[in-house]
Amino acid sequence: MEEPPPEQPPPEQPPVPPAGEEAAAGPEWNIPPNAPACMERHLEGAHYRADGALLLGASGLSGRCWAGSLWVFADPRRAPSEGFCTAGVQTEAGVADLCWVADRGILVASDSGAVELWELEENETLIVNKFCKYEHDDIAMTVAVLAGSTQAVSGGWDFCVKVWDLPQQTVLHSYRAHSGSVTCVASCPDKDTVFLSCAEDSRTLLWDTRCPKPATRIVCSACNYLPTSVMWHPQKSDVFALGDENGTVALVDTKNPDAALSATVHSRSVTGFAFSTHSSPLLATISEDCSVAVLDSDLSEVFRNRSHRDFVTGLSWSPSDNALLTTVGWDHQVLHHTIPIATGEASGVNCVKE
Repeated sequence: MEEPPPEQPPPEQPPVPPAGEEAAAGPEWNIPPNAPACMERHLEGAHYRADGALLLGASGLSGRCWAGSLWVFADPRRAPSEGFCTAGVQTEAGVADLCWVADRGILVASDSGAVELWELEENETLIVNKFCKYEHDDIAMTVAVLAGSTQAVSGGWDFCVKVWDLPQQTVLHSYRAHSGSVTCVASCPDKDTVFLSCAEDSRTLLWDTRCPKPATRIVCSACNYLPTSVMWHPQKSDVFALGDENGTVALVDTKNPDAALSATVHSRSVTGFAFSTHSSPLLATISEDCSVAVLDSDLSEVFRNRSHRDFVTGLSWSPSDNALLTTVGWDHQVLHHTIPIATGEASGVNCVKE
């Protein structure tokens, strides 16, 4: 008869930390009410609020149904860990674009063709739907809030640009001035009737809804390929950044577009812009070439990072640190980049992965 195996000692237990050390180690994993248990892989956008809270949009672009979700992180360094979000909610379809509306509102362009308005409630632990309007006949690709925060503009694959009254939850104007899918809209910082749009018809349009014919075409010879992204300069109401599918970036003056300053910054399509808050703003650009670049006012490169492993789809400058740029992509990474500033305001590593 075989002898029984010797009794094994119990596994060692980790030491119990003294009182107070648990709190010092950081917040516990605690998913708020109604937040999904899992965030989809493809991150579609990132936007800081004035207090430093980070808004993320995510999409699951595989399988028969494209789901999506919205997330808010009071501590951006914890993103994209679901258990450390302050609020989250599942959406019925993928999130193509999103942005803050004032302090608590979240405007979403959906793969379903809907434009949705959500709002933070219950001490910002709950994201509640305020309206969901299916006004686009195809994917709603892009949204932007106009100056004043009571109106917004959207663009979609149905070639349409729509102006919204957010409090009334209605479309004020619907325009079909493009003959291709609208890829980006951008609001003018100090004029609530003025915005830009660009589309796959190769046209970039300057809009003023006060005019009988509100759209004016801006022809920029510096960008010879399909325009993919636009953004107004924060300090110059006549200047905007324009990116195309070839990776060219241009600073265009609406009064003299042929004199645009341009540079080939990326090897593939430009997917987004963000201007910094410096006295001479830096321009951050992202691309389908999986890289992040930061340019000075002469479009000279001051920073480049290639840590993303898929399309880079969202970016935002931190409101609390003007040298900190956050980017997200389809690789599910949220990266925080410290940008070298000429005045010596910033220092440290170029990229911190969370």
